[in-house]
Amino acid sequence: MHTGSTPMPQGLAARLAQIITGAPIADDPEPSGDEIESSLRPIARKDFGYDQARHLLWRAGFGGTSAQVRYLADLGPERAVDILLNDDKSTYPEPSLDQFDRDLMRPATAEEAEAQRRARRERDEETLARLQEERQKRERLDRQQLRELQRWWLTRMIETSRPLEEKLTLFWHGHFATSYRGVEDSFHMYMQNLMFRSNGMGSFRDLLKGLIRDPAMLKYLNNDRSRKGRPNENLAREIMELFSLGLGNYSENDIKEGARALTGYTYKDDDFNFDQRNHDNGSKAILGHTGNLDGDEFVEAILANPACAPFVVRRLYNFFVADVPPDERGGDTALPTPQRAVLRNLANEWRSRNYFVKPVLKKLFLSEHFYSPAFIGQQIKSPAQLVVGSIRSLNTPVRDLNILLDAMDRMGQNLMMPPSVKGWDGGRSWVNTTTMFVRQNVLTYLLTGMSTNRRGKPDAQYDPTHLLADIDGGDAAKRDAERVVEHLLRQTLGGVRSSAKEVCMDVMGKAKDPSDREAIVATLLLITAMPEYQLC
Repeated sequence: MHTGSTPMPQGLAARLAQIITGAPIADDPEPSGDEIESSLRPIARKDFGYDQARHLLWRAGFGGTSAQVRYLADLGPERAVDILLNDDKSTYPEPSLDQFDRDLMRPATAEEAEAQRRARRERDEETLARLQEERQKRERLDRQQLRELQRWWLTRMIETSRPLEEKLTLFWHGHFATSYRGVEDSFHMYMQNLMFRSNGMGSFRDLLKGLIRDPAMLKYLNNDRSRKGRPNENLAREIMELFSLGLGNYSENDIKEGARALTGYTYKDDDFNFDQRNHDNGSKAILGHTGNLDGDEFVEAILANPACAPFVVRRLYNFFVADVPPDERGGDTALPTPQRAVLRNLANEWRSRNYFVKPVLKKLFLSEHFYSPAFIGQQIKSPAQLVVGSIRSLNTPVRDLNILLDAMDRMGQNLMMPPSVKGWDGGRSWVNTTTMFVRQNVLTYLLTGMSTNRRGKPDAQYDPTHLLADIDGGDAAKRDAERVVEHLLRQTLGGVRSSAKEVCMDVMGKAKDPSDREAIVATLLLITAMPEYQLC
């Protein structure tokens, strides 16, 4: 296991520091090819230590305690990756469809529909007002249930023993972006979330075929009203442009023909409904495939297109490894040669694996490329990664979930409400002077219980002394301020940088006991305010 001092990454951390201080921002250098391993060969056991295990746990999950990192390091890369990919489903309860109320936004009953028709016919304003009030009440309750759904998902991310499962659910939610604002049915958003979770590591084919039958997506992109002779093109366009192929890899005619293939794909209440009467049974030509194509055959035409595998693999790579343009048109030639080679090889691997996600992730997480020095500590944490990762790695109290969700919204990531069908841009879009202020405030809240949104006494006191349990084999007598500071920096930032250490020593060096709770909290407040803490 690595025990020495590690230099902290300079580029993005310097940029973040400039954002915080308001100083002019100079472009930080892109990683050079020399810093990036071009090989997808599995990393050797001898090269997989604390730093690599920590990198894996943050990227394939939401971070973890020092003890969890050491446990994975001791297992070695093969077993560590297998645990993340194949963790026992019995270790954390599976969600149930009964978790939330499916009937808040139910269709009107036959009696209610007849009462409304009669009231309109008879101009019975009192009855119409009563029916409208009942509808508005259900809408208010549904918005409340959406908040419950957000709290439920945030809790799963924090508590789960299967962090990659939730991380992938978050990825697919951003990739197949669907917002409650366009759906207005919290149970349909919940159903979509369950689909992403249950199929997240499985077949992309199944995900696409599930998506064209998903009530939330059908409503969000207006396909629920797409009919023969009047096809709506939204879903056909976005499924190619944003979900599977990327710009320039399809034609406007492919969109029109794809929309015809999806006519009649709608839903009744909570279930998909194929309306045969409103489906266009005429011959169609989509991406070089012709015939009386339906939605499933549209999906197969997409999967057969050579642009599909590179596009989706790049999105996965962007989420788990490093920022890259969304498609080759975005500047592939600007990428270092090793990255271009790895992306090509991963796309070929995905095709050969019949578009199953798990084997590609396994190859990636085991590869020498994934652990390249250029990638470790260089990804800006999303709001979810920041909040969930801080709780999981520092073992802070969870505190008020509503305050955490509000903070995530102000930081730019409102769960179940991505800003558009493009999802969240991520990367450097997460940080600006406003969001950095919120990021630091939410960390102060987790560590101290003090919130700018709440008056009175702070929440439950945080005891961080457990973070020191593994210093010098747990021998408290050997602890001194310098060792404690270096230990905390290694846990929180992934390494010890002289400037960070110097700042922390100004606080810890004045403490009578470096194991004192208040001294550790004060040091953690300093560390979490550093630009490097925003990276993983």
